[in-house]
Amino acid sequence: AFNIVRDFENAISAYTGAPHVVAVNSCTNALLLACKYLNVETVTIPRRTYVGVAQSILNAGGKVAFDGRDWRGSYSLNPYPIRDSARRFTGGMYSGGFDCVSFHIAKVLGLDQGGAILHDSPEADEWFRRARFDGRTEGVAPKDDNFIRGFHCYLSPTIAAHGLWRMMYLPKHNEDLPNDD
Repeated sequence: AFNIVRDFENAISAYTGAPHVVAVNSCTNALLLACKYLNVETVTIPRRTYVGVAQSILNAGGKVAFDGRDWRGSYSLNPYPIRDSARRFTGGMYSGGFDCVSFHIAKVLGLDQGGAILHDSPEADEWFRRARFDGRTEGVAPKDDNFIRGFHCYLSPTIAAHGLWRMMYLPKHNEDLPNDD
């Protein structure tokens, strides 16, 4: 089961140029994990965005401030190196930091659910992999594991297999989706 999710993550890595990819069950949870990992305090986001972004910040222990910026496809969670790229998914898109993408049915990849954290940190990669899996180490029996505080947001192998299949037909470039939620 872990292999198909890893295969999907590797395909996303090759497509986006991100050194590391951790698939989760939604972009909202990708943002939550990125915010939790960086231990955010006050985060500024656009006034016009999905409510789940603010909830992710709050659930990670941060506070939310809003600004009036316009955006399309992606924006930064200021002042942190986190991007909400729920409305962007295209070849070579990764440019550093923690880029959170969505695979939702209304987005470019069009799956039932799913998201990922694109990033370049081996240390964060290890933490994200455990945190998304209820604080467990993948492939280690619970009785033999040392748990960390975690979240239940692992991407199911069935969704990963569907995503891997769809990746084969994805064009190299996709236009950013407008912010029209």
